[in-house]
Parts: sequence; C-alpha cells; structure tokens
Amino acid sequence: MSAQDPRAPAMTLDLKGLLCPLPVVKVAQAVKKIAVGDTIEAVATDPGVLADVPAWARTSGNEVVAIERLDGQIRFVVRRLT
Repeated sequence: MSAQDPRAPAMTLDLKGLLCPLPVVKVAQAVKKIAVGDTIEAVATDPGVLADVPAWARTSGNEVVAIERLDGQIRFVVRRLT
C-alpha cells in the first residue's frame, strides 16, 4: 500500500521561458484546478516572478510556501488557501 507523500505538490508547472505576466497567469489558472490545502510547484526563468508571485498570492488569498533561485531558475511552491 503506497500513500501519496502529503508534502508532494498536487501539480508541477514548467514556466521556463515565459515572461511576465504569463507565469502568474498560468499559476492563477492552475490553482483553481487543485484542492484547498494542496500545493503547486513551479519553475520559471523570469526574475519578475520573485515579486509577482508573492504579490498575486497576497491579493488572491493564497500562500507562497517556498521561493528560491537555482542556477538562473526560480523554483516556487504555492499553497491554495481559498
């Protein structure tokens, strides 16, 4: 019997190469498809997401769980709260 890891994201998005505002638009669309409490993990290359994703999360009532830069890419995790 294998249970899904509760920390595993419900969805993973590859947003590399997309420029503002597309990464935030894609996250906003995706968050509507997951259950409240679930997370989305995404990787983007546009440094604008460092400001845009937390701003979107605040205004939409969701939470940025993690955000980090890795070799020119930005990985972030968003939890749906509403």
